Amino acid sequence: MYQDLRREKILELIKENGSCSVQTLSKMFEVSQPTIRKDLEALELAGSIKRQHGGAFVNNYSSFAADLQLSHKDHMEEKHRIGLRASQFIESGDSIILDSGSTITELAKCISDKKDLNIVTNAINITLLLGKEPSNKILIPGGEFKAPTLSITGDRATSIFENLYVNKLFLAAGGFSLEAGLTYPGFSDIALKRAMINSAKTIYLLCDSSKLKKILFASLGCQEKINYLITDSGVDPEFVTQAEKLGIQVVIS
Repeated sequence: MYQDLRREKILELIKENGSCSVQTLSKMFEVSQPTIRKDLEALELAGSIKRQHGGAFVNNYSSFAADLQLSHKDHMEEKHRIGLRASQFIESGDSIILDSGSTITELAKCISDKKDLNIVTNAINITLLLGKEPSNKILIPGGEFKAPTLSITGDRATSIFENLYVNKLFLAAGGFSLEAGLTYPGFSDIALKRAMINSAKTIYLLCDSSKLKKILFASLGCQEKINYLITDSGVDPEFVTQAEKLGIQVVIS
């Protein structure tokens, strides 16, 4: 991988996870630790990150948890419309899994009036939002805290999905293409997303059009398991045609 592309991928990963160690990055990109340190130094000089002993973190790391604010705030108008449209697929009494992230958070805001929901979510902010309704039952996994998405992640978080089955999963992705499927900046979420998918009858992927055809570093695949893609009007009509050939029903908000 060329230096500039590697640094771009490293920055995406640190922004997604909040922080990352030199050792982890060295193994992931298959380059030496001194090379990674040079990459982090360049990113720090550009004002993108802050280095610390053995790794680096995003500049505003502490603000996410302190203010319960998510890092990804682009395309929020589209994300709100997608969340509103997705909320029409949820009825009081449903058993659902809600992924983390800004688009799923917009969905959660739109169902705050629903009652008697059985919810499994790895998102701390969504737990607090929907936990205000006393008739809702919420399960949250244990694992590693990821500040930029206010979520719990890692292999340990998957155990809650053993012997669990729900009607509907509302899933997020960093990128989605019909060739690579679901993709993410790093591998930390892969096992958890797979466990979510395997625990749901119907899978709704919420993805604004800027993420479609986008391929990030870590691929989960699973495009054949998506039942509905809920996106915005910026989606390429040809993408819609090809997705529907795969059996994915595209819903445009």
